[in-house]
Amino acid sequence: MPGLVSVKTPPEAPPLRITLPDEIRPNSERSQPINPKTTSPVPRRPPSPSPSTSRAKPSPDRGSGKKKSPEKPVIDESALDNPDLGPFLLKLARDTIAVIETAVIKNDRYLAEAHVQAMQFDEADNLCKKTLEIHREHSAPASLEEAADRRLMALICEAKGDYESALEHLVLASMAMIANGQDNEVAAIDVSIGNIYLSLSRFDEAVFSYQKALTVFKSSKGDNHPSVASVFVRLADLYYMTGKLRESRSYCENALRIYAKPVPGTTAEEIASGMTEISAIYESFNEPEEALKLLQKAMKLLEDKPGQQSTIAGIEARIGVMFYMVGRYEEARHSFESAVAKLRASGERKSAFFGVVLNQMGLACVQLFKIDEAAELFEEAREILEHECGPCHQDTLGVYSNLAATYDALGRVEDAIEILEYVLKLREEKLGTANPDFDDEKKRLAELLKEAGRSRNKKAKSLENLIDPNSKRTKKEASKKWSAFGFRN
Repeated sequence: MPGLVSVKTPPEAPPLRITLPDEIRPNSERSQPINPKTTSPVPRRPPSPSPSTSRAKPSPDRGSGKKKSPEKPVIDESALDNPDLGPFLLKLARDTIAVIETAVIKNDRYLAEAHVQAMQFDEADNLCKKTLEIHREHSAPASLEEAADRRLMALICEAKGDYESALEHLVLASMAMIANGQDNEVAAIDVSIGNIYLSLSRFDEAVFSYQKALTVFKSSKGDNHPSVASVFVRLADLYYMTGKLRESRSYCENALRIYAKPVPGTTAEEIASGMTEISAIYESFNEPEEALKLLQKAMKLLEDKPGQQSTIAGIEARIGVMFYMVGRYEEARHSFESAVAKLRASGERKSAFFGVVLNQMGLACVQLFKIDEAAELFEEAREILEHECGPCHQDTLGVYSNLAATYDALGRVEDAIEILEYVLKLREEKLGTANPDFDDEKKRLAELLKEAGRSRNKKAKSLENLIDPNSKRTKKEASKKWSAFGFRN
């Protein structure tokens, strides 16, 4: 079938006039010609006065009682043969569809981002898949919009632990950015790719990705730009994980030098984020005092910034962990309490992270002999973590154990027995009994059952017995638990 050929309308030609029946046109547009170049009605000239001889003569049927049948409207179809009209209408239809599809994509993207912020990754995954399907069917290949959606999809996949899929989306996004000449965006994606390789323990490939990004950032932004510092932090983390502590410390110091003298345009949020990440590395170095100083500096940078309450709450929770690790329990409790208040106010009172903060605050209360307060905190943490993580999650099991010990200290032996029996049942039926915690919990349950058969022994419990039997490793592994909830990206 021959294709359509567009021929230019001569400039001196009169505008295209299409006459349609009045019955199928709006009143405001009836009998008005259409100009295809503007798609708007062409104003009609006012009728010129007519001489009396031009008036219509009376119909011969008038007065005869017979009603004249209405004449059929005449449609001037010759104008539809204009070769300019077909391509014009086709383009108009495509533009209209594109506008609608763009609105749908943006709406789904905003909703997906909101679900990511709320850690509702399944909902975000479904929405992001819809946007990618629309791109696949209607968007031009390697568009910037599709690249942005693939980066969001990679973030969702990473959060769900699907690192291979995340890597695939990032590579496709990088290819689109390369095709559009977006070098800095390519470097940012290289950092994300390095993070995925790090999660997969593919350290050599992670180093290569980070170094590629570092080269681009130094060339385009300068040696002292916060983007350069952020790559230094990633390399510091990588070298710590591979046991190269000297290199790790060196990259931390290089990043801190940049944050100490930031270039114009650097935001307080960028510096605070970098300092928070470096503090986690110093915590891994077993230098909690240095980590604490960095966290306090980060919080000071953000304390007067609007919209940063959730971030400040997270930093305060980290500060509470540091205080707990060095035995400053009252200060730890105060930091946790401030973080909890901010998280409640910001609507995050049902998140898994909030449950972990409550648990840590409960442990600080135990150390201060505030057992009633600790029990309330553990109870709320249990309810949240059961809902968000499930009963078999390690953090939920830790709260069960802490709550059982607290009930025992309060003389609520039957409640403590009920919790420990439930935990042991979970381990036997779903988790297996090879875990060393199983033997500890079984021993504690046997002691409680034995005690329940006689009068309650009122002697004081040691703090170590009040806390979960893994208390000796709690301080050492605190950073590992916290990092799973967003403090280290």
